[in-house]
Amino acid sequence: MFEIARTTSVEVLREVPMGLMVGRDEREILLPKRFVPAGTQQGDVIEVFVYTDSEDRPIATTVTPLAQAGEFAGLRVVSLNRAGAFLDWGLPQDLLLPIQLQLEPVYPGQRIVVHVECDSISGRPVANAMVERFLDSPPGDLREGQAVELLVYEDTDLGSKAIVEGRFGGLLYHDSGVLQLELGVLGSGYVQRIRSDGKIDLTLSPSGKAAVDEASAIVLRVLEKAGGRLALSDRSTPDEIREVLGLSKKAFKRAVGALYRKRHIRLGDSSIELTRSKRDRS
Repeated sequence: MFEIARTTSVEVLREVPMGLMVGRDEREILLPKRFVPAGTQQGDVIEVFVYTDSEDRPIATTVTPLAQAGEFAGLRVVSLNRAGAFLDWGLPQDLLLPIQLQLEPVYPGQRIVVHVECDSISGRPVANAMVERFLDSPPGDLREGQAVELLVYEDTDLGSKAIVEGRFGGLLYHDSGVLQLELGVLGSGYVQRIRSDGKIDLTLSPSGKAAVDEASAIVLRVLEKAGGRLALSDRSTPDEIREVLGLSKKAFKRAVGALYRKRHIRLGDSSIELTRSKRDRS
């Protein structure tokens, strides 16, 4: 039996007028001609994505959708009808978001985060906007300062709710000084705090040693591109530092301190320079 809304390996069984019949475990489905890779022959094993056609029959494609069953994704609404909204998930046939699985009315052009699943009655792939019911508990090996992938699914007065690593939830607190992630678009962030109740606080900037390491790497990279010397120091203004390095003055001072202690740089009255040993290793 083929799993609907999943990628699977199949064998090319035979050619038919409309394309190829492909199969696995004594089951076969059609791979329409427009999706057949050039040079494909009988007996080849290929990867296909299985979904359903307009009559709810399984059909294969070699096009990779934006999400499979069991995954979250931010998808655009392309049209509406009485059954619900249709979302662009990268396939010729749009994905239905039934009215009963919407948290609130949606509109064409809107990006909305959904969980892809299969309808229990028809078996066809559908979207579900009630994403929180599908989130897992954070894993036990999660650590503070860890870099993670984020998908913001809801903005609140307190902050942005995000799906972390495609599995569990966290909250990215509003910070007027930091550009927030766009709803429904994958981004990256860091675990700021793991609360005693298991809830996760997120940030877009690394903290602690990770922050210093990242800022130090930026300073070294810009120094190397500039020939080993930058006209920046403790006397430089925050605007001057941000223009050259994209760092705050606080982050710059911490990075400079760390690099100086490692003897990677020399400090001048109005500049920083790579040491000779560091230049030789670059």
